[in-house]
Amino acid sequence: MTRITLALAAALALATGAALAAPKSYAVPEPTAELRAPKAGMHAEGFEAAQANCLVCHSVDYIAMQPPGKGAAFWESEVTKMVKVYHAPIDAAQAKAIAAYLADTY
Repeated sequence: MTRITLALAAALALATGAALAAPKSYAVPEPTAELRAPKAGMHAEGFEAAQANCLVCHSVDYIAMQPPGKGAAFWESEVTKMVKVYHAPIDAAQAKAIAAYLADTY
């Protein structure tokens, strides 16, 4: 091959690779799941705090897919993990309210 042929082949390979490496975008459906309403007269503050804080980072499906009836210790641990490991900007009072709501509702 001549230098010109090699240069054209290299340019074509680079152009093809660049086209394949272009970012793709996908249409993601709007979430349809919603947090369960708290039991009558209970944990309204935790429900509101969960809506305002938890759904910023993940869907309700993440909460709903947890094993049911795990209790307060499980949910306190999960909320603590979100604050300490993932740096969720939730203050201590909100974290306690969210954990109580989740333990009672899920």
